[in-house]
Amino acid sequence: MSRIREPNTMGVQPKLQFWQIWNMCFGFMGIQFGFALQNANVSRIFQTLGADYSNMTVLWLAAPITGLLVQPIVGYFSDRTWGLLGRRRPYFLYGAIAASLALVAMPNSAELWIAAGLLWILDASINISMEPFRAFVGDMLPPSQRGLGFAMQSFFIGVGSVVASALPWIMANWLSIESTAPNGTIPDSVRYAFYVGAFCFLMAVMWTVVTTREYSPDQLDAFERHAVTQESTLTTRSVEAPSTETYIYRGGICLAVGLILTLIVWFFLSLLDRNLLILTVGIGLFGLLQILVGFLKDRNRGDYAVAMIIDDLFCMPRAMKQLAVVQFFSWFPFFAMWSSTTSAVTSHHYKTYDTTSTVFAEGADWVGVLFATYNSAAILAAICIPLMARNLSLRSVHMINLCLGGVGLISFVLINDPHFLLISMLGIGFAWASILSVPYALLSNVLPLKKMGLYMGIFNFFIVLPQILAASILGVLVEKLFHGETIYALVIGGFSMVLAGFFTTFIDQPSPKKEDIINHT
Repeated sequence: MSRIREPNTMGVQPKLQFWQIWNMCFGFMGIQFGFALQNANVSRIFQTLGADYSNMTVLWLAAPITGLLVQPIVGYFSDRTWGLLGRRRPYFLYGAIAASLALVAMPNSAELWIAAGLLWILDASINISMEPFRAFVGDMLPPSQRGLGFAMQSFFIGVGSVVASALPWIMANWLSIESTAPNGTIPDSVRYAFYVGAFCFLMAVMWTVVTTREYSPDQLDAFERHAVTQESTLTTRSVEAPSTETYIYRGGICLAVGLILTLIVWFFLSLLDRNLLILTVGIGLFGLLQILVGFLKDRNRGDYAVAMIIDDLFCMPRAMKQLAVVQFFSWFPFFAMWSSTTSAVTSHHYKTYDTTSTVFAEGADWVGVLFATYNSAAILAAICIPLMARNLSLRSVHMINLCLGGVGLISFVLINDPHFLLISMLGIGFAWASILSVPYALLSNVLPLKKMGLYMGIFNFFIVLPQILAASILGVLVEKLFHGETIYALVIGGFSMVLAGFFTTFIDQPSPKKEDIINHT
């Protein structure tokens, strides 16, 4: 078991050895088994059970909505947890158990609504495990090692995703397990892949739980006191929290706008896409949430979890606001890719819409290989990014990688031979590794340890919101502008990622000390 040394009298957080960092990050590989199997195969499962493209974008809402709800709540409570398993580890373990059970059940779904329900359960469970892992790096590592910690997580993300994404293809081509099935039945190659993924998920998280001990609250307090003199403006709120009246006023406007837009979409459903209701109802619900917070604060209950989360959302530090814009346009493309690639590749490159055909199975399996490729590239990128940051600023590195990913997505419509799509996935892999490491490395070193989980959960809003937007409008754009050709969902995503690269240039440059955190990993 990894032993944590007691803090010295000065409260300086000690550095961990390489294998201690390896052990504490190893569980992230298991989490990626769940995510990768979901991302590469859920659209295939939905199509097999009768969903069309418009329905799939709604069904895929499970991931962003559960992340929006679960991550800040888990972050808030994990900041306040201390027990037999520590602070973050209980959430790793219980989330992994629930997610593994959902992985076993999902490919045995007999109906579309069952698969959709299991996707919600799977996503909620994965988010319970995943959110504390981000804060775990901030808890366990001193600032000089956090870049290495996030790079290590990116490495395990890549390894887990490569293997998991390719599992159905491996089952079919190496183990000769059947990859086709009667209409409405999930192929055996997919079912067995999910079983293997469930086992790997649970065992990897168990490894971290067993081999890593967490710092006690007293130790973390000592580290916090020592770090106070090193905090920057990033750790402070950029503005004061809104007043009770402001919350109620703004909430009322959002609620009214949401209701009006919902009625407009409802009455003109014959001309508009029903997925737009996701966006309009969401605006109204956000208004209700603000009104609720206003009433809580009016009754001196501003210390409730929901009030604290919304307060910190509106009072984000300047750096978080700048990164939030970049994150928004970075994650829109990945939702488009995860939800649309199977349909896009099978229809555009393999020229089939028949989910029972051998050609469709071949195309869907190839999508798994493509996803494994971008995750393989992410492993290489996780090693290259610290090296690039030695000669370039972090924002320049991030901008380059995002542009590579955007070009990779746009190239899907220009390439006819699906085998050449492997080249496209290389750029997407570099973008993926950068998104998973650079923003967190910039933030984690300046966030207070006592609220690390909450801040990471709030930062997740800007991963979730673009995915909700994508689910709302992608179907409309593809159907109305591109005659249902889903390949153009990837093109739209590519332009969004290039735009994210542009907004990266507006991020405040980190101080040389913060740059060194990455440069010396």
